[in-house]
Amino acid sequence: MNGKLLFLDIDGTLTEPGYNVPPASALEAIKKAQKNGHRVFLCSGRNLAMLKPLLSYGFDGYVASAGGYVVCDGTVVFDRPMKPEVFELAMDCFKRNRVFRTVECLDGTYGDNGLEDLLEGADEFSNSELLRFRRQLSETLDIKPMSEYNGAPVYKIVFMCTEKSQLDEPMEVLKDHFVFCVQNLEAVGCLNGEVFGLDFNKGIGIGKLCEFLGKDIISDAIGFGDSMNDKEMFEAVGYSVCMDNGHPDMKAMADYVCPAVGDDGLYKAFEHLGLI
Repeated sequence: MNGKLLFLDIDGTLTEPGYNVPPASALEAIKKAQKNGHRVFLCSGRNLAMLKPLLSYGFDGYVASAGGYVVCDGTVVFDRPMKPEVFELAMDCFKRNRVFRTVECLDGTYGDNGLEDLLEGADEFSNSELLRFRRQLSETLDIKPMSEYNGAPVYKIVFMCTEKSQLDEPMEVLKDHFVFCVQNLEAVGCLNGEVFGLDFNKGIGIGKLCEFLGKDIISDAIGFGDSMNDKEMFEAVGYSVCMDNGHPDMKAMADYVCPAVGDDGLYKAFEHLGLI
């Protein structure tokens, strides 16, 4: 097989949600694929600060911040933060509707007070993004208080609330500026999702990286994901793989469904596709 570009979501795909250490089998698969001439990239909604713990594993680059910040071999290929006036519009609208906000810059993440209480209902029936945020708040990824936000460019806003009606006005007011990605309206005690600009997403970020490398996104790119923020990736690449622990809608979109992340899913997917 000619050298492919492999794009891996992190939470729920490369790792268990909220963790920074992939299964040994996944790391073995990545190294074998690279040895066979393929290139492996992270493709995540996480900002740079949140995905940094994984960069020591030798990836060829990354599509970070849901496609807003793309790096290949140390070169910044694409950098598209939100426009300040649009960011302020979104923040005000969410605040007015009592929606908790988490803003993601390259070097840090800042959240409203009270997120811990809102996430207390998350359990094994909730989606990977919700579980990731609970673990990040309590363990590893240092989500700072919103009062410490210093005005740095923002690439994504994560939102959380308890009633669907709280999103009615934001979804109407912001529809001309943002993509709304709602992860799971049935999550226990909490609705969550994220907004990012219409001018970037994971699929656009992958396209920019393919252009940089002179590769064709249809014939050369394979995307691996599990949740609704992988939708644009699946739509853009020529072949898509969803984890068995993934969202039902994503399984329906995928060309192939592999075993769950905790069942050596990536290794088995790479093996199935002849990448290793």
